[in-house]
This record gives sequence, C-alpha cells and structure tokens, in this order.
Amino acid sequence: MKYKSFLIKYAEIGVKGKNRYLFEDALVKQINMRLKRLDGGFRVWKESGRIYAEASEEFDYDEVVETLGRIFGIAGICPMVQVEDRGYEDLKEQVVRYIDEAYEDKHFTFKVVTKRGNKQYPVVSDQINRDLGEVILNAFPETRVDVHHPDVLLHVEIRHKINLFSQIIPGPGGMPIGTAGKAMVLLSGGIDSPVAGWMVAKRGVIIEAVYFHAPPYTSERAKQKVVDLAKIVARYAGPIKLHVINFTDIQLMIYDECPHDELTIIMRRYMMRIAEEIARERDCLALVTGESIGQVASQTMQSMAVTNEVCTLPVMRPVVAFDKQDIVDISLKIGTYETSVLPYEDCCTIFVAKHPVTKPSLKRIKNSEEKLGEKMEELVKTAIETREIIRCI
Repeated sequence: MKYKSFLIKYAEIGVKGKNRYLFEDALVKQINMRLKRLDGGFRVWKESGRIYAEASEEFDYDEVVETLGRIFGIAGICPMVQVEDRGYEDLKEQVVRYIDEAYEDKHFTFKVVTKRGNKQYPVVSDQINRDLGEVILNAFPETRVDVHHPDVLLHVEIRHKINLFSQIIPGPGGMPIGTAGKAMVLLSGGIDSPVAGWMVAKRGVIIEAVYFHAPPYTSERAKQKVVDLAKIVARYAGPIKLHVINFTDIQLMIYDECPHDELTIIMRRYMMRIAEEIARERDCLALVTGESIGQVASQTMQSMAVTNEVCTLPVMRPVVAFDKQDIVDISLKIGTYETSVLPYEDCCTIFVAKHPVTKPSLKRIKNSEEKLGEKMEELVKTAIETREIIRCI
C-alpha cells in the first residue's frame, strides 16, 4: 500500500500544561526541517493534539520513516490513510478498501478501535467498532476477531476527516530539540561520550562538542573518527559544532612538570576548564561528559569531585550509573558503536599513567598545578583561540 500521510504521536509533550503548544510547535519545526531535505513536498501541521505530515509528491517511504524515527519528541509514526467524512456507509467501504490494500495475506486476527474526536458523529465508538468488525469479516472470511491479542489493530479516528491506520512505528521519544537550552559535550572517540551527548539531546538540549586532539601523538584518523561520531549523533540532535582543541603542548607540560600518578586528573581538569570557557562563549548552560562511576581511574567519586572543582557550570553525566553493557547497547541502537571501537587512540589513552591515583587529594592536585604557572595559562588561551570548528551534519 502506498501511503502519503503520517500521523505523528508524541508522549511526554501531552502531559504539559498551558505551555504545551511551545513543545508542539518545536516538534513541528523539527519535522519540517528534516522532511524538507527529502523528496515528497511534505506539509506538516498540528491539529487538536495531533501532528500530521502529508506528501504532495512521490517520496521514498523507508527514507521518510527512518528520518522521522530520529526526531526527538516523536513517540510513534503511523502511516495512515485520511478520508473525507462522506457518511457511515462510505466509512465502511473505506475500511474494507484499506484492509484489502494494506494486507495481502488476509489470514490474521484483528480488532477495531475507534476514537471520536468529533463528538457530533451520529454513531458511538463501540457501535462503530462492532459494525466495522462485521464488514471486515464479511469482506474477508479468512480474518478473525481477537480483542485481546490481535495481529492487526485497526485505529479509526473520527475528526473533521477520518484517519485510518494499523501500524505504529516506535519513535525515539524524548523532547523536541531546542526546548531545553544548550550544552557542551566533551566528546572523545570512545563509546561513552557519544551516548551521553545523544541522551542529553533526547531531553531537548541543543548540543555542541569539544574534542581534544594531540598531534602527532594522535593521528588525523583519530580526529576523523570523532568527526564521524559527531555526524552520527547529529542525525538525531541536528547540526553539531565540533570545537577541536590542539591539546599537545598542554599535555606535554603536564607530563613534564606534574607527578605521573596525577596526570589523568590534572589533564581532565584542564579539559574541563577549556570546555567551560568555550561553553560560556557559546551560551551553553552545562557541560556533558560520558563518565561512569568506577569505569576507569579518573571516574571514581573522588576523582570526579576533584575534576568538578574547576567548573562553575553544571556537569551532566547521563551514563554515570550505567553498566558498560548498558552503554554499549545504546551505542549499537543509535549507530555509534562500530565507529567508537575503531582502533585509533585519543589523547586520554596515550598520556596515561601506569598507576593513576584513584582517590586524589584536591590540595595536592592544586599544588601540582601551581608549578605550571603563567605559561600554562598562555597555552590554554592559545589552544582556545586557535581551535578548529567543524560543522557536523
């Protein structure tokens, strides 16, 4: 069956109060932006708690469903047939036509569920369910009714027009991008940080990202890997500005001047300082990391507390309590896993101590940082001013 219309369901937006229209409008805007890039000449509009998308030209059905399936705020995508209300007998004919075209094999169980948005419709919902079930049985004797576990659940929505659909394709859920401010993600080439960025974006947050590059110790392939990860996340989150920091001189100075068991913590603190400065410049309200408690030495509670001390912006850690497999499962679902496991090392894995401190003393760390002096401040300033910005879409 060739569909040209989609009913788009949302979930959490529906429980909003007087400002619900703001979230609906944001979702309509996101759908419009994404579908404009595709064939079909789609018109997107909202009407009485529903969002519709209708094509005026030929389009690639799978491409459209895949695109809608990556828009945060969408809970379900329903390919539908919308018909004019030409009376009850015509509705019966339209339902028979729908079943005939939508299902080549008629050996299935079914149930009809009617919702009357138009309460002036002359027949009540229960009666419509029974009558339409009867006409389907008469037209297709191979079918059977099963009100508990049907193979096909036919939805009939009666409004000023009538919507017929029997498939609800799951969407990603969450909230529309742009409804919850902006955050800066510390993005590495690993599994965790792309997932963390995706999770924050799912809550409606616009994200940018900062990546710390250390040539020649990290290769251009390592940098391209992070760009590719940002592009994958951008399929869901929208365009991402990736700020690439040359971190080599900063790392070398830390390596030369500081105790090696403190290298990881001190490097993380400078990463957070730099990320926060860029975040403020970009009007971000928080930092986002992929840290998970106990996963590595820099991710103990004590280490995270010492790292946090340099920040005044909130630091979001969406995967902080996840097992590694939980994070891997999400990365597989969103398509970042295969890129994340490519064997190109980032700056954190190259300059790592054999025995890093897991319970760092803030006083000792600050004493070590004092040795770096004004020269480090100059290096940080230069790194920020000379950063490369890559737009990932």
